[in-house]
Amino acid sequence: MATVNDPRRRTEDGARGPAAAATDLAAFAVALRRMNGEINRLVHAFAGDHGLHATDVQALAAILDADAPMTPKRLREHLGLTSGAVTACVDRLERAGHVRRVRESEDRRVVHLYYAADARSAARTYFRPLAEATEAARSRFTREELAVVLRFLAAMNEELGASADRDR
Repeated sequence: MATVNDPRRRTEDGARGPAAAATDLAAFAVALRRMNGEINRLVHAFAGDHGLHATDVQALAAILDADAPMTPKRLREHLGLTSGAVTACVDRLERAGHVRRVRESEDRRVVHLYYAADARSAARTYFRPLAEATEAARSRFTREELAVVLRFLAAMNEELGASADRDR
């Protein structure tokens, strides 16, 4: 059986050679798994150094990337956790100084979660190698190529999100 890196390997449509192999599904799967593994390595190291769980780091990313103030309910839905697990996660993050809970003045039942400013600088420092690797990789592509990469990543996130929604 030919491996993904074997230039003699045939793609789904029967094409052969390095160019065909570089764009087939298996090549994408390998590249995405490798990138995921490298990012997970950084996430687990950050979590371990800060007394957190890997899920806590996912929660931090969700809070940071949210387009509106994050609530515990939205965080629970995003992470696919129980309300008790999210409460424990937010408690750990708050104790470690990474997030703060803010009650809305209009309705005291509504709690918004914010990434603490001091924690942002710690995360930036820790994840600087990821930012530097991203910038180095970006520098090897044209603006047009990067636009295609971003479209692909957005489409992947959309598909994975739709898949997760169907599974719920």
